[in-house]
Amino acid sequence: MSRSVYNYTISVLKKVSFNPILFNKELKKASKRLLPYEYRELIIWVKKYSEQRPELELVIG
Repeated sequence: MSRSVYNYTISVLKKVSFNPILFNKELKKASKRLLPYEYRELIIWVKKYSEQRPELELVIG
């Protein structure tokens, strides 16, 4: 898969970050869509992104 799917996923997650439920739903979709190494990178990105958004920290556990 191309890197564009990864970048698209990040843009979607940014857009739905106002709602932790939607964010979680999109994160689950990403786990099925991305390659394993891309998903691991995405989780690292989510952890950094959620540092400034405490409401999202519950989503990633």
